Amino acid sequence: MSGLFLSIGNLAGVGAKRRSLYAKLGIATPYDLLYHIPRDYRDYRDPVPVGETEEGETTVVRVTVTAKKRPIHTRTGMQIYGLDTEDAEGTSLGVRFFNNPYVYQSMIVGETYTMYGKINIRAGEREIHVPTLLKDSDIPIEAIYPLTQGLTNPMIRTNIKECLDLLDAKPFETLPETLRIHYGLMPLPKAMHVIHQPENLEEVEDARRRLAFEEMLRLQLGLHLLAERAARETDYPMDKNTNIQPFYDSLPFTLTGAQKKAIVEIAEDLCSGVPMNRLLQGDVGSGKTAVAAAACYFTAKNQMQSVLMAPTEILAAQHYQTLCDFLQPLGIRAVLLTGSVKGKEKKALYAEIADGTAQVIVGTHAVFQKKVEYQRLGLVITDEQHRFGVAQRAALAEKGGAPHKLVMSATPIPRTLALLMYGDLQVSILDVKPLGRLPIKTYAVAGSKMRPRAIGFIKTELEKGRQAYIVCPAIQEGDSELKAVTTYAEEMRSGLLAGWRVGVLHGQMTPQEKDEAMEKFRDRETDVLICTTVVEVGVDVPNATVMMIEDADRFGLSQMHQLRGRVGRSGYQSHCILLTEHPTDEARERMRLMSSIDDGFALAQKDLELRGPGDFFGNMQHGLPPMKTASLTDASLLHDVQEAAESIIQKDPLLESEEHRAIKFDILRLFEQNSENGMN
Repeated sequence: MSGLFLSIGNLAGVGAKRRSLYAKLGIATPYDLLYHIPRDYRDYRDPVPVGETEEGETTVVRVTVTAKKRPIHTRTGMQIYGLDTEDAEGTSLGVRFFNNPYVYQSMIVGETYTMYGKINIRAGEREIHVPTLLKDSDIPIEAIYPLTQGLTNPMIRTNIKECLDLLDAKPFETLPETLRIHYGLMPLPKAMHVIHQPENLEEVEDARRRLAFEEMLRLQLGLHLLAERAARETDYPMDKNTNIQPFYDSLPFTLTGAQKKAIVEIAEDLCSGVPMNRLLQGDVGSGKTAVAAAACYFTAKNQMQSVLMAPTEILAAQHYQTLCDFLQPLGIRAVLLTGSVKGKEKKALYAEIADGTAQVIVGTHAVFQKKVEYQRLGLVITDEQHRFGVAQRAALAEKGGAPHKLVMSATPIPRTLALLMYGDLQVSILDVKPLGRLPIKTYAVAGSKMRPRAIGFIKTELEKGRQAYIVCPAIQEGDSELKAVTTYAEEMRSGLLAGWRVGVLHGQMTPQEKDEAMEKFRDRETDVLICTTVVEVGVDVPNATVMMIEDADRFGLSQMHQLRGRVGRSGYQSHCILLTEHPTDEARERMRLMSSIDDGFALAQKDLELRGPGDFFGNMQHGLPPMKTASLTDASLLHDVQEAAESIIQKDPLLESEEHRAIKFDILRLFEQNSENGMN
């Protein structure tokens, strides 16, 4: 086996401490480290004239040392070492080092150095403090990597050099040569050298395209293998003549065209003879639960059971109540099974599930524990599936018989991204909101002086008997400079919201504490809920009409839209206030888009263009290999990858041929690393 696939600890200088730091970045082998792609490059080839630099700018200059100043020893024990330098145009630049006599002593009057650092102006003179020095023998373009505390760029660059030596000693290629030539892609060894040690930035783009192509192809083929594994015959084929009209007739409202279309697609899948594997994707408030209820009704009419699994007990309880409203009038029995159900009640529920009396089972992870035996489990529905991940969405299927699977997500995802993230699923989209929902009015405000006005607006809503959410990004004061939930709540209770009942909800609370906080808010025992983003997947509180997001510049469009979706769940006019004290140009653009667009799919596409795919994959899809190089806004690259994937699948659906052996090895390795059960 190549040394690339052994422990990272085999590299020079990587002991137990550095190995643990690499583990934080998901790096276990030298091969993993090769795929730790630079986030940026520092180009030393084009220094800026000193006279053109500006205060606070971090830049590259090339200067000659004209004099060395006498060291200064301060009262606090600091030693300051200064140099006078000038560039080729004769413009002077002071250089300062602190407590570093070695660098000072090594520098020679009359020698020219390339430096990188931040420009300061003191008494009208330009200075550069503690610059990085580049010798002429050093590489002209330096890779800058994502880091974790304790790990530095020089450490990574040194280890990467050894990894490249290992690759050169035993070169290999993951892509078939014919495919590589057809799409004009670099060989893997060359791409790795270029991405980590470029001689010019133009060739970096070619290397990045090669690695992005490989990354997207790996994901498409990996999801195809997952789908192949799932596409065996189901033990639960349903009857296409099942009459669903009684369900429609019982509804107190009319379904949207998108809901009816999704129900037809689901019914066709349930009757196809192979397990359904479908994603029901809808914007907040688009009516996914009504579609899920129709699927449960269809399944019950075929004498089979359905399970709906939610990520929290309180959300499970909400789904249970909603499904009861839909299904009980039609004589279908739904039960609720969560971790808090104990003793005799749990035994009774287990018995009902085992003998088929319970036709629809709603719950948390408790529904797929080993002790739960189903009489005939035909349909598994998971809500907010990114909370479970690829491995867990398969866990209920292990109950036997390959039941049908429906995944629900309220997180709008651009079509291009959905094709990659859910390549093993068919997609139904609800892009129309039910009648009677008013658009949420959204306001973007900047500056701390606006906070009292925003809170004043919240109080006018509270006085009408309504409720409000306030979202802060941090939990404890020490976590960051951002608004901390606990401290913020105390300040509000004694200040701007004095006299009102203020609750707190954050991710460090126990599940029971979270449920209690949400129940108090739902039952109107608190007026304002100050919370973190843990509230983005929460229960419906129709009485809540204001969502205020503090430090809104720290959030992406999709996440702000999810938070905004916590309100607007009734006939009352609802409002969203985006507050920031430090708006950047990009943050202003995001808040402008939020104020003018209420379509989650349109916002998700804008978010993808502004921030790239990292947020979608990092926060949403546990169990898939993370995207490191691919830009999913590159339509031509995505088209090429999909074309290549289709060609490979047509010829070799299980990737069993010799030319696909390397990429299949890579796929299995990556999915195994990122999933509980991989593809065994």
